[in-house]
Amino acid sequence: MQTKADDAPVRADAGLQIAIEPDSDAGRTLAFRRSLRHSRARRAAAALRRRRTMHSRRSAIVAAAGLFILSAGAIAQTARNAGAGFGAGTIATAQRALGVDADGVIGPRTRSATKRLQRSKGLTVDGIIGPQTLKALGVNPDTVQAQAASTGVVLQRIARCESGGDPTAISASGRYRGKYQFDLATWRSIGGTGDPAAAPEADQDALATKLLAREGTSPWPRCA
Repeated sequence: MQTKADDAPVRADAGLQIAIEPDSDAGRTLAFRRSLRHSRARRAAAALRRRRTMHSRRSAIVAAAGLFILSAGAIAQTARNAGAGFGAGTIATAQRALGVDADGVIGPRTRSATKRLQRSKGLTVDGIIGPQTLKALGVNPDTVQAQAASTGVVLQRIARCESGGDPTAISASGRYRGKYQFDLATWRSIGGTGDPAAAPEADQDALATKLLAREGTSPWPRCA
């Protein structure tokens, strides 16, 4: 026998509703938390990319600054190597007086020899071939310049006579080659390599100058 309470209408979904609603709230909470985590992850990734970009930019700036400093140092070193503004001919003459290779370039050996001389003469020991150092070596830049001009005139005359001034000229026999018609033995004895007629004109001029300083005009008896 049913009681009145038993006869009361019951919603078919009442129990189901009670079971679903908590799960629905939990689902929304879980989705929110996931969205929050994804949002935080995206912001963290963006912040990391910004930090990496800033680091790369700072690294580029530091590298550029380093190159600038190195360039400035190279310029300063070149200025020191120039020997207080004197030309390569004056420096080469000073090098001969110092007993080092006379190549017109102030390298470590030239600086060391210069410092020894400066120390022995009571001069400022800086390794720079300046006026006082040249005076101590007995080198007069004006005299060197005049000699260089004279050398240039002589070499110009020799080149015109030997090859018409053509750096690629080769004699009919093939033995004499280049602007100053070097034979291979002479060319190599003054530091030349390869074929004189294939060498840059500036190198031929420099080696002809060296040969003229060493032997005078005797290597070119017909044209000197």
